[in-house]
Amino acid sequence: MGGKALVVVDKGAPKLLAIGESHQGVKLLGVQGDQALLEYAGVSHSLRLGEAPAGIRNGTGQGAGSSGVVPSNQTIVLPVGTGGHFYSKALINGKSVQVLVDTGATSVALGADEAQRLGLDFKAGKQVRVATANGPAQAWQIKLSSLRMGDVELFDVDAVVTASYMPMVLLGNSFLTRFQMTRTNDQMVLVKRF
Repeated sequence: MGGKALVVVDKGAPKLLAIGESHQGVKLLGVQGDQALLEYAGVSHSLRLGEAPAGIRNGTGQGAGSSGVVPSNQTIVLPVGTGGHFYSKALINGKSVQVLVDTGATSVALGADEAQRLGLDFKAGKQVRVATANGPAQAWQIKLSSLRMGDVELFDVDAVVTASYMPMVLLGNSFLTRFQMTRTNDQMVLVKRF
């Protein structure tokens, strides 16, 4: 996000901070590469960007390590992208993909070209017909061994692979229904339910 970082304080709503700005006592000191430098209670903490939010404690809270940084592996925060859509990078079976949140899709969906690149044996799946924006299409039902976004990883996720080309993976309800989903201004927050 350039010189900005999303910060979550005390499980509140995510706040986008520019360098030098503060929110509830947490100040963004700098952003370099994939790291954000934050200050809380006079102590600096370096956190990775682009993953699930992390909580900063003063070092005395239960579960806090010596650095006072406690990762939160249950939440995904997505800033709004072009056209009002939510995009993210993810890992399918350990390989990087670009995903688009699609609450209208029954399951995670990807094109055959992407499935081949990922090494998915989709033609061994159940052959089905699916309804797409361009009409009915041939597809195969499969299960993804894992789908990971940030620190959150789900296993055995239902997916369909369509014979037609798709520019990116659609993150449908077979993934989304495992989260409490809220939208606050220009952010979508997914909190893992199970």
